[in-house]
Amino acid sequence: MKISIASPAECGELAVRTLDVDEAADLFSAEGLTASLRRAASFLCPASPRQLIDAVLDAVRPLQPGGDLSRDDLADLLDLLVSAGDLLELRHSGDAPGRLLYLGPPSYVERRPGQYLLLGIRPFGAPLVTSDLAGAIQYEGHTRTIELFPDRAAAQLPELGLHMIRPRQWVRRPPEMPPGELIRQMRERLSAAGPAGLVEGLTVIDPTAKVTYYRGRWRPLKPADSGLFVARRPQAYGADLWCVVLVAGGAPVRLLDLPADDPAAPGHDEAWRVQAALDAAGHSPQAFSIGGTAGTGASAGRTVDFFSPLPRWAERYLQLTGMAVPRTAGALCSYRVPEGAMPGLASFLEDMLWMRQRNNGGAE
Repeated sequence: MKISIASPAECGELAVRTLDVDEAADLFSAEGLTASLRRAASFLCPASPRQLIDAVLDAVRPLQPGGDLSRDDLADLLDLLVSAGDLLELRHSGDAPGRLLYLGPPSYVERRPGQYLLLGIRPFGAPLVTSDLAGAIQYEGHTRTIELFPDRAAAQLPELGLHMIRPRQWVRRPPEMPPGELIRQMRERLSAAGPAGLVEGLTVIDPTAKVTYYRGRWRPLKPADSGLFVARRPQAYGADLWCVVLVAGGAPVRLLDLPADDPAAPGHDEAWRVQAALDAAGHSPQAFSIGGTAGTGASAGRTVDFFSPLPRWAERYLQLTGMAVPRTAGALCSYRVPEGAMPGLASFLEDMLWMRQRNNGGAE
């Protein structure tokens, strides 16, 4: 048996051919890395996010010149796979409570008549689609789409073992309400909660800090703090817990862990919407900005930048109308959205998160 030495580039090309992705993709592109995460998940799930990220880093880092792929890069892509439904994040109880990722069921959602977003992961590296239609799948970023004649898709896709999910069911957005009503509901729940007691390591989002710099808004409590805050508190195992806390004289009085509405939902979804309500009620609504044209041809659109994190239901809405793209400098995340979808998106953000558009110069 002859053994030959393969270069990192040759190994990368072989890896792409093995993955469920367009062979023209680069292993370190968003398409290649999300395909690597899906493949690792197909063998390891149920698994923690750290386990999947470690598995992909161990496999691909030796093939990257310079080795500058970071955990944060993969964590951002993994979050997109979870928000889309390729992976399901569920609570795990036991000796080490936390959240585990499970394989999402093979499914599809109609983006528009004739174009369908493919979701889910099959176990043990099996491709999502095995028929002749596999060659028709289009890969962009973390998404997989297929275009079919609308009158045939309803029969073709189920024959491939894909379950239909209606767009409204997939987005699963919460009820629309004024920001003051959401704040009132949180205060009502807090009034029924027990005393907070001593809470060590509590950090809160500063309601007076700039809404366009999310990471800079986090800080410990100060003696003059009073009112309702979105907060995080440490736990023995796993990531810090999300909560809302009622504060008086710089000390927590009442505390409610999140999620409060849906136990299967991530706590940050409710926390980020509550913070959006607090910002809007405080006359400093969170902002989004619309930039120039991005992409070409059928994939052309406008870049929409966000400066605060989005709940997953908002991310799913954006994935139906647009595409996550590398973030613009100064933004927390960015999407490319077709021009025709911009009015609907602006209404969605204003109605559900009480956001306001910010121009490129920074003024609202």
